[in-house]
Amino acid sequence: MTMSLSTVEDKTRATIGVRLFTVLAWVPERQALRRVHSSHPAEYPVGGEKTVEVAAGWLDRCITGQEPYFGPDSAAVREIFADHELIDRLGCGAVINVPVVDDGRTLGVLNILDAEGSYDDASVEAARSLAPLAVPALLELLETR
Repeated sequence: MTMSLSTVEDKTRATIGVRLFTVLAWVPERQALRRVHSSHPAEYPVGGEKTVEVAAGWLDRCITGQEPYFGPDSAAVREIFADHELIDRLGCGAVINVPVVDDGRTLGVLNILDAEGSYDDASVEAARSLAPLAVPALLELLETR
C-alpha cells in the first residue's frame, strides 16, 4: 500500500506545521511542474501546471541540484513565486520547497508554506526527511500518465 500524499501532508503538519501544502510532479519533457496534491484545491487545484515562471535559480537549486529552497519571509516568497499575492492572502510568508528524489532522479517537489517566521534550518532538515515518503505516490503517478 503506497503512502498517499494526504498522509505525507498529515505527517508534515504533525512534524513542522503547515498552512498550505502542495506536491508538484516534475515533467522534464515540458520543463513543467504539475500539481498532484493540494491542501487548498480551490486556490491551487490539482492538475494545475507551472511552467517555469518560477525563478531560474529556484529550478537549478531544487530540480537540478536536488537541494531544498528555504524562504524564511515574505520577501523571499515574493522573489520566487509569481502567485505571491495569493500566497500572502492565505497567510503564508515562509516556504520550504523540498525535492522528492528517487535513484538520482527528481520526481517532484513538496511545497510547505506557513506564516512568516514559522520555519528555521531545523524545519528544513525535518522537511527533507519527509520527502522520501512521497516517492512511491509520485512514482505511481508518473507511471500512469
